[in-house]
This record gives sequence, C-alpha cells and structure tokens, in this order.
Amino acid sequence: MNTKITLQQINKLAIPALISGVSEPILSLTDAAIIGNMEYNATTSLAAVGIVSTFLSMLIWVLGQTRSAISSIVSQYLGAGNIEKVKNLPAQAILLITSLSLIIIAVTYPLAAHIFKLYNASGEILDFSVAYYQIRVFGFPFTLFTIAVFGTFRGLQNTYYPMLIAITGALANIILDVVFVYGIEGIVPAMHIKGAAYASILAQIIMAILSAYYILKKTDIPLLAKLPFNPEIKRFALMILNLFIRTLALNLALYLATSFATKYGEKYIAAYTIAINLWFLGAFLIDGYASAGNILSGKLLGAKDYKSLIDLSNKLIKYGIAVGVIIAVIGAILYYPTGNIFSNDKAVLNEFYNVFWIVLLMQPLCALAFIFDGVFKGLGKMKYLRNVLLFSSILVFTPIIFLADYQNYKLTGIFITFTLWIIARGLPLIIKFRKTFITLAQNS
Repeated sequence: MNTKITLQQINKLAIPALISGVSEPILSLTDAAIIGNMEYNATTSLAAVGIVSTFLSMLIWVLGQTRSAISSIVSQYLGAGNIEKVKNLPAQAILLITSLSLIIIAVTYPLAAHIFKLYNASGEILDFSVAYYQIRVFGFPFTLFTIAVFGTFRGLQNTYYPMLIAITGALANIILDVVFVYGIEGIVPAMHIKGAAYASILAQIIMAILSAYYILKKTDIPLLAKLPFNPEIKRFALMILNLFIRTLALNLALYLATSFATKYGEKYIAAYTIAINLWFLGAFLIDGYASAGNILSGKLLGAKDYKSLIDLSNKLIKYGIAVGVIIAVIGAILYYPTGNIFSNDKAVLNEFYNVFWIVLLMQPLCALAFIFDGVFKGLGKMKYLRNVLLFSSILVFTPIIFLADYQNYKLTGIFITFTLWIIARGLPLIIKFRKTFITLAQNS
C-alpha cells in the first residue's frame, strides 16, 4: 500500500500544530515582555523569570514526553486499523503523569531557594525567583494533563482541537498578565512578578478544562482510568523512560547555559532570557512540521508503508528549511524592534543584539533537528533519540560551553555552543532514518 503524501495533507496537520505549539513559549514571552517593561524592578524580575522558566521547562519537557509516547502508540494502532485496543491507554497515562507531578510539587516547593541557587541566583534575583516559582508551579499538573490530551488528538491525526485550546489559553494569559502585573486602579492591585505567575496558572487551568471538554465531546476516548492496565502501558513506560533520560541530557545544556549567563551578571541573564525565549518560539513554530512528521510517520509505520515514509521525510526537509529561513528573515527585518518589546534597559538590549543574529541563523538547522526528532518519536525510536541527546549534550555541548567561558565569550559563546549542539543532534537522525527506511522501501 502506497499513500500519497501531499503538501495539503502535511499542512492540514502542521499549521494547527504550529499554532498550538507556540502557546507555551507565548506564555513565557508574554511574561518576559510585560515584566521587562514594569517600572518596579523590571530587570531583576526578568532575570528571575528566565531562571524559573528554564527550570519549569525542564520539568515540563521531562514529563511532557507523555504527548509523544501516546501519539506514537495511538497513531501506529490507527495505521494498523486496531485503534480499539488502545482506547483506555490515554486515561491511564494521564493518571500516572499527573500523580507524579503532584509529588514533584511537594518536593520542589520547599526546596525552591536551594534549586535556584544552583542556577547562580542570589540576592533579589533569588528572592524573586522563589516567589514566582512557588506560585507558578501549581499550574504544572494542568499543563501535563493538557499535553497528554494533545498527544491523544495527535495520535488520532487531529491537531485542530489542540489549536483551539492553545489559542484560547494564550489569549487568556496575555489579558490576565496585563491585568495582574500592572493592575486596574481601584479594582485589581498591581501584583508585578507574582501577578504574572497567577496569570499563567489561570491560563493553564482554562486549557485543561477545554482539553477535557473536547476529548470527551469529539472522541470516544474515556478520561476515567480503569484497571487492568492496557498491555501497551509497558511500551509507554519504556518510551517515557528513554525520553526522560533524553530530556535530562537536553536540560543539562539548558542548565549550563542559564547558569553561565547568570554568573556573568544581571544584564546578561536578562538578555539571555529574551534570546532563549525567542529561540524557543522559533523551535515551537518549526514544531508544527515536526508534529506532522510525528503524526504521519507513526501511522505510515503502522501500515508498513515505507515508500510513503521516505516521501514524507523528503517533503518535511524542504518545508522545514523553508520555515526556518522565513523565521530568520522576519527576525532580521524586525531585529531592533524585537528587543524593544521586551526591555527598555539599554545595557540589556546591547547584550541581546550582540547574540540575536546567532539565534536567527540557527533556525534552518533547528528545523532539520526538530523535524527528525518528531519523526523518530512517531516511529517510537526513543532509545536512539536518547543516545543522540546524550552524545550531543555530554560530548559536544558541555566541553564547548566550558571552553567558551574560559575564552570569556559570554553570551556569544553560549549561543555558538547551542548552534553546534543542534548540528550534533540533527545530523545523526537524518543519516539513521535514510539508512534504515530507504532499504526497507526498496525491499517492500
């Protein structure tokens, strides 16, 4: 069986996934933009948001791998025509992952100050980081619930409802941010950095409620977990374990980068916060095509349609590079206005402008790495993804960032290291995919 993969088919999945994917970085960017323009301790607050966002991103990426694991299994069963066999898997996965999130809240809440000291935070930056985290962390279970529902929809080849949910959450966060951070005279007091945290929690709750509504209303997937466990729960758990190790390796890179930026001083960590969040935004924009690769590759593997799988990868490479180039060009055109959105501190902006060009040049390379990340997740090849991230983070990123620090390159060194890390992540995936599936396609 040979399935014709068209641009229309890819875009039908990619564009809604792209829109929904930007919700997470928009939450962080909104906080950064609104906090960075406060009259009260703006630069210190922005630095604190950058540190906390890095740690929260680590937690979300570690446990949020539920989405990829559920999507992979559901899409493969859909492609094989056996979807009924895994209908109870998402509810069981959601129960496991949200229960774990409650344990993480209980452990990290009292240890927040110790955690952020590991990121070189001290003084007011440390105080603000703790205050922001101890509010925002309570949105964690709602975020993981939403992510797991999104994975179920992806497995069913549907990115439309996640898009609607994400748009609603992002808009709610922007409105609530403005109201809670700046306040409304005589009605809502200005809560500054704490207001940004409350706004994020409420937006995450809204998204979780909508996720539950759409999965129950638009599919026949239940949300009530029942025993016995689905036989695929073992494969799900193994995927999560491999992705957990992989994400720890990924976050080693983010931890080192944030730690060094904090060590260089307040203006550096503030500039890094802006740059890294814009990098995340670019990554999530490209993630639309990575999501299409994730969704379609799982279904095609389930159907054993290897020729269409090769065709899909060829198209995704072209479209991904095109999206990466477009992002870079738009960023170049809006180079200086972009910085002014997030800060009015000239010292911070100077450091940001010194490295933003590297973030833009990385985008096409990021596109290839992220798209093949998505394809391998759809194929369920989590062990290989784990090994690639361990190699690129431990043997490439770590020694290079220490060398860059020794040479006193500061933020420039950090983002050059990120670029080399992305190359080390993407190239092995492309080589492995083509070597494996071109042979299978020729023999099928």
